[in-house]
Amino acid sequence: MLRGMATDPQRPRIALHDPALYINRELSLLEFNRRVLEQAKDPTVPLLERLRFLTICSTNLDEFFEIRVGGLREQEAYGLPGASADAIAPVEAIQRIGVAAHVLVAEQYRVLNEELLPSLDAEGIRILRRAHWNPQQAAWAKRHFINEVLPVLTPMGLDPSHPFPKVLNKGLNFIIALEGKDAFRREAERAVIQVPRALPRVMKLPAKVAGGPHDFVLSRPSSMRTWARSSRG
Repeated sequence: MLRGMATDPQRPRIALHDPALYINRELSLLEFNRRVLEQAKDPTVPLLERLRFLTICSTNLDEFFEIRVGGLREQEAYGLPGASADAIAPVEAIQRIGVAAHVLVAEQYRVLNEELLPSLDAEGIRILRRAHWNPQQAAWAKRHFINEVLPVLTPMGLDPSHPFPKVLNKGLNFIIALEGKDAFRREAERAVIQVPRALPRVMKLPAKVAGGPHDFVLSRPSSMRTWARSSRG
């Protein structure tokens, strides 16, 4: 209130310290992401824009857990009380976030698998599952892996003689089981493979093996497992 301004004695005072007047910022951000997801569900929005909204929602959720939930975890670890105006303690906020986030992620996958992917397929944009590859497509994927992917992969041993490798943010990593001995005749049981970010997660099939103009395949862990089995010993 400006200094010198007369007050209305009939107007009730607002208890500005009442937690009921405030919305938790973390839960509010989850609600924002839910509204972003609603754009992906809107059939009046262009199809590829709906897919973009879905990816935005997913990316926002990743950052939310990295920053917001990470901060709450630190508060919980140090026993700090909730400092926000809504008076929700960190442990309670984390519990409520867990419930809301599980619902949000489940809806993301439902929208992708039941709405967007069938709609994309109807428009001739297909992401082919491994079980649906024909022999020519499987052969192309194997050649692509051997020629383009395998040369840039470097397994790092997980044992007492090696420090645990640095895990890059938003990186793709595989832990593989090994058999046999390494070059120094030591038993090797596990290794981690960090997939370089330069490698695409979605690959377009060439016209000579594709069944349509816009056929894609995903980089699958199964290819990595197959390579790991063939590299044992």
